[in-house]
Amino acid sequence: MAKVAFIGLGVMGFPMAGHLKVKGGHEVTVYNRTAAKAKAWADKFGGAHAATPVEATRDADFVFTCVGNDDDLRSVTVSETGVFAGMKPGAILIDNTTASAEVARELDAAAKAKGCFFIDAPVSGGQAGAENGVLTVMCGGDETVFAKAKPVIDAYARMVGLMGPVGSGQLTKMINQICIAGLVQGLAEGIHFGKKAGLDIEKVVDVISKGAAGSWQMENRHKTMNQSSYEFGFAVDWMRKDLDIVLTEARRNGASLPVTALVDQFYGEVQKLGGNRWDTSSLLARLEK
Repeated sequence: MAKVAFIGLGVMGFPMAGHLKVKGGHEVTVYNRTAAKAKAWADKFGGAHAATPVEATRDADFVFTCVGNDDDLRSVTVSETGVFAGMKPGAILIDNTTASAEVARELDAAAKAKGCFFIDAPVSGGQAGAENGVLTVMCGGDETVFAKAKPVIDAYARMVGLMGPVGSGQLTKMINQICIAGLVQGLAEGIHFGKKAGLDIEKVVDVISKGAAGSWQMENRHKTMNQSSYEFGFAVDWMRKDLDIVLTEARRNGASLPVTALVDQFYGEVQKLGGNRWDTSSLLARLEK
């Protein structure tokens, strides 16, 4: 059992912190910007909650962060009340936020200055994956530090991999989002085409999902897409935030991502339809408007 702090209790962080307490058996103290949510977590899982990140972090062996973006991450880490103000030497900060590789390197430097360690560890699997404790975690960091952190991360994960030095986890998550964007657009166009052709989409997918066209998106999203229902996953606003990170990194490293850039524009059109909180499969909605 380790002493753990968890900072950020959104739709992902809330169940992830719960798995650390219940499945992992760790002593967990949480912090959330909305204090009522931190109290609700403590009431549900029997852990403790603190008024600031620094208070949650004192004496913790492992500190987890799962917040919105780079600026949110900086505010809960390097500010006067951030986790680095309270972390003890040798403690490990594990960041589950989907953020830039640049901020990961900033936090690694800040951790080293405090005699601590850092791993960037963005996740994939969505809210359902977080609730069921079966997330995929893509890590960047030192091998020795990763070996210490992995048994703790395992509490909410099905797959945990070290991808390389700090920043590599975030870069891998970017690839994950690039692939999802293209897959969902292709699925949306396929379903749209099938409807226009008068085909039974359920029958079509039952056949093609068993062949080379099959994917997680097809298996898990085709039914709700066919029903024009988009309340079952990762929100468009979040995807656009992630794709902005991807495209910014691509401009830096010279990668050519024409399909990703186009799909990002399509998600912009979905937002104009009022679909900010629809899930990413709502690309079909812009084809059927």
